[in-house]
Amino acid sequence: MQENSALGRAVAMVQDLRRRCPWDRVQTRETLRPYLIEEVFELDQALSENDPAAIRDEVADLLLHLAWQLVLADEHDEFTADQIADDLEKKMKRRHPHLFDLGPPTNWGALKRRENPNGVFAGLPSALPGLLLAYRLQERAATIGFDWPDATGPMEKVREELGEVAAAIRADGADRRTGGPADGEPVSPPASDEIIDEIGDLLFAVVNLARKLHVQPHTAMDRANRKFRARFEAVERLATQRGIDMATAGLEVLDGLWEEVKKREK
Repeated sequence: MQENSALGRAVAMVQDLRRRCPWDRVQTRETLRPYLIEEVFELDQALSENDPAAIRDEVADLLLHLAWQLVLADEHDEFTADQIADDLEKKMKRRHPHLFDLGPPTNWGALKRRENPNGVFAGLPSALPGLLLAYRLQERAATIGFDWPDATGPMEKVREELGEVAAAIRADGADRRTGGPADGEPVSPPASDEIIDEIGDLLFAVVNLARKLHVQPHTAMDRANRKFRARFEAVERLATQRGIDMATAGLEVLDGLWEEVKKREK
């Protein structure tokens, strides 16, 4: 590894910190895991906001964690940065043989099956965020033909699962209006296992519909969250301007403010 390369400089910095900083000296792979997960999510947020300055900062933080893993591996005499680069080159050439004069283009599904002989889900981390994991499970299953030909099947499945959620709610029979001790209403009982299962099936079906429409569910959910937050904050500002107490205004008044905000957007 070239010492003056970006990665080489990052590795040298971590090595220096390990020698001179008490906190850095005692870090292990296990202690660094929470920070790494946090940095990945922070980079994802910067990417979703398309903020070049934030992306630059978060890529730097991620580079630091990559350097940490290389330094720890070197200390344990496990592998080096050059070996990692060799592995990466081999994998990319194996996946793109036609670009390196190594053979014809390879079917992606067949390639993944050769790389993961223990099943289509081998190597897929169960700790992925739920929407992303559902997407990847469905994507992997599709490589062996377990998939609808178009979005029609998933759309019908969403309707079917929504009906099953409604049936589970009717069977449960509990009053699930929002309430609690603070407002004098009885606390709603927790959802039954059947309702939880049917809601899960519905979400899984929606992810499948998104996949067939070439939509990343995580991205779509992020956009929906940001849109809802922006609109609700606009409702709060409008209510403040008009002297409306949102906590006591009631749904009809709040819904009217919501529709007004939506019209202003257009």
